Amino acid sequence: MALFMKLIVTNLSRTTTEAEINALFSEHGNVTACDLVLDKVTGKSKGFAFVEMPKINDAKDAIKALHEQRIAKNRIKVKIAQ
Repeated sequence: MALFMKLIVTNLSRTTTEAEINALFSEHGNVTACDLVLDKVTGKSKGFAFVEMPKINDAKDAIKALHEQRIAKNRIKVKIAQ
């Protein structure tokens, strides 16, 4: 059994920062890792991120609360990373 749950957050605004994503998910529990994926050439956001949360129930609560929410004018999608 996994000791944490890894989530993928997609459809992020290109202006949303890693700190903002971390703060958003921290409202639902402890976040052990938050990685905004950046373009290697431009250094700009690719519009998605990975978030790791150590408690499965906190991660599930975050999915329920944040999936389809509007963040910086974009309706984000949150699901379990495969």
